[in-house]
Amino acid sequence: MPKKPKSTRPRLPSEQDILNFVQDAEGKVGKREIARAFGITGPDRVALKRTLKEMADVGLIASPRKAIRASGTLPSVTVLRVIDVDDDGDLVGTPEQWDEAEGKPPRVRLPLPPAGKRRGKPAAGVGDRVLTRIERSGNDGPYRGRIMKLLERVPDRIVGIFKADAGEQGGGRIVPTNRRAKEYIVPPSEAAGAVDGELVAVEPLSKKRLGLPSARVSERIGDVSSEKAISLIALEENNIPYVFPQRVIDEAEAAKAAGMAHRDDWRDLPLITIDPADARDHDDAVYAKPDPDNAGGHIVTVAIADVAYYVRPGSAMDKEAVKRGNSVYFPGRVVPMLPERISNDLCSLREGEDRPALAVRMVFDKHGRKTSHRFSRIMMRSAAALSYEESQAAIDGRPNERTQPLLDTVLKPLWDAYEALKAGRDSREPLELDVPERKVQLDESGAIQRVYVPPRLDAHKLIEEFMIQANVAAAEELEGRNSPLVYRIHDEPSFDKLEGLRDFLGSLDMSLPKKGNLRPSEFNTILKSVADTAHSILVNEVVLRSQSQAQYSTQNIGHFGLNLRRYAHFTSPIRRYADLLVHRALISALGAGEGGLGNMDEAAMEKVAAEISLAERRAMTAERDTLDRLVASWLSERVGARFFGRIRGVTRAGLFVELEESGADGFVPISTLGSEFFIYDEALHRLYGADSGTTYQLGDRVEVRLAEATPYAGDLRLEMLSEGTRGKPGGRPSGHNNAGRKRPGTTRPRGPRSPKRGAPSRKRK
Repeated sequence: MPKKPKSTRPRLPSEQDILNFVQDAEGKVGKREIARAFGITGPDRVALKRTLKEMADVGLIASPRKAIRASGTLPSVTVLRVIDVDDDGDLVGTPEQWDEAEGKPPRVRLPLPPAGKRRGKPAAGVGDRVLTRIERSGNDGPYRGRIMKLLERVPDRIVGIFKADAGEQGGGRIVPTNRRAKEYIVPPSEAAGAVDGELVAVEPLSKKRLGLPSARVSERIGDVSSEKAISLIALEENNIPYVFPQRVIDEAEAAKAAGMAHRDDWRDLPLITIDPADARDHDDAVYAKPDPDNAGGHIVTVAIADVAYYVRPGSAMDKEAVKRGNSVYFPGRVVPMLPERISNDLCSLREGEDRPALAVRMVFDKHGRKTSHRFSRIMMRSAAALSYEESQAAIDGRPNERTQPLLDTVLKPLWDAYEALKAGRDSREPLELDVPERKVQLDESGAIQRVYVPPRLDAHKLIEEFMIQANVAAAEELEGRNSPLVYRIHDEPSFDKLEGLRDFLGSLDMSLPKKGNLRPSEFNTILKSVADTAHSILVNEVVLRSQSQAQYSTQNIGHFGLNLRRYAHFTSPIRRYADLLVHRALISALGAGEGGLGNMDEAAMEKVAAEISLAERRAMTAERDTLDRLVASWLSERVGARFFGRIRGVTRAGLFVELEESGADGFVPISTLGSEFFIYDEALHRLYGADSGTTYQLGDRVEVRLAEATPYAGDLRLEMLSEGTRGKPGGRPSGHNNAGRKRPGTTRPRGPRSPKRGAPSRKRK
């Protein structure tokens, strides 16, 4: 560790001083540790912060929210995923979280401890997640690690397709639905009558150093094309719990309805719920009226089901909710975070029934700026449970018998308040991406009936903006009371992604300001300039990919996309554990009775925040994979058909094309594009022919033929029918990466999965 300078006023450390300190330090390194080590106090801390940001911008250090490390290196303690066993029998791991901009993730050798020290402890294996202390000889030596804790084991149950062995009676092998998993041999005595092509669950029997491991069939699930089977595949391979333990169900069934203790009686206030037409639970209600003391202003009330009253810290339901992190949504089913007794009964704000809630009453001026708010723990009674469509129809002059009595007293005041809040939102200028979100409608058998883009109604936007303002109020309230708090944070785009975006926009004769901190409004200016042009879809897609991913943390950095300084999730405690934590914090901070945080401190909260951030990404992956498999199954009978689509991804291996009819993503291998050598231009998101200059670029509209559909893997292989855009032969743009291609008839390279798509939904922001 470097020594402190001895001068009376310490000099600011150089970049090299900081790098040396970060590399030599044994524990966590943050701004505070660096300032303490070099004796930096007072206004000099601002200069240090500026230096660290400049170092992060140019890639000298990687700077997460709470720790700083040299770019391309590992911290002293980190989470690894075990990926292999080397020739000496030692495990090999790679970091679970790694920014690809820092290069290839390092491999860490994990020598097993002596047998005597392993006695009674579960040994880690390939696929497991482990908390590891990292060691390294010098700055360039190989990494070694010591496993401190086994965090997650590979599941004891694997889902796959049973392939019958013609040479043996009843035996076969298992092809896992997860392409990263190994195949298994099933002896005839362990097949449980499974038939060829059937989806089954198996339990591994043994681990062999040589050859395939063996397994027994524990459950015959059935036809792989059914919605139940397809969503189950995603749940299993993403290790998402979907069966509630009996103790959790018993606890939920024993719950009693909440009483009036510590509650205000708001049952006469005509709060209403506005949800999708097929919603089974209603966890948020709204009401608005003009503010008599504030000319042109409005009072907006948002009430949220009081889940914290029923789900207490440390209870069986609470422990299961932490494991799940959030509800998972599939086209034909929902895997809830909480049992139905809670989510669909006691905490569903049903029309005409008393329900406990946590409410915030917010005052807005005529410009849509919030001037004050007040939280209350209440008992409410919903005046109506409306759908988005019927509430919008009433405002548009087509009320029905349910909405007519509410039109003047409830609905019109809600829309008047929304007009003011919309003005405030427009002046705040959050990021305005135009990326349509497709929905899948199933028939009674669970098969896809249609894929469509639902209309974006003002009713959707009203509820969304009211929920955003309630979330802001929750963050402000807890900050003001010095309470522990889980923020919903969204970092600004990284330096590398911004540089890539600048290169791409430059190819379209557009520019992105080069100043240090960009605002969402500057992205919006670009998006508006290409609206209703041929480049609109392309530019929206590239801007979306330049953004960081939102997550949960006790350390606030603001929400870049929404352009908010502080933001928390408060409005969906039925389906998100983060919201439940915020409810508990509010109850404790307000002294509002039972169901508060208990003894949870900020350190414990940060640990949970990291876990539920991972659970959210896990759920998003499962939802996306299920949709891919459903669509692949739907299209499997149309092999050979021609479709129009747009290029939504460009890789060294080929092109991803989104089909216009269904929104499905298919892959065009580079080996099928023609007979010439194609070059991958990463900066401009394109492949182009070295001889002809023929170009395929992100956003291009193309015609393709469906060559192959693999339902259980969710893969569509396409053949390109469009000739591409003719360009200048032999061009080699700066920053390109060569991607050699094989002649037709050679083995097809397997492409990576499609990039994520879709605008953030109401439950994700």
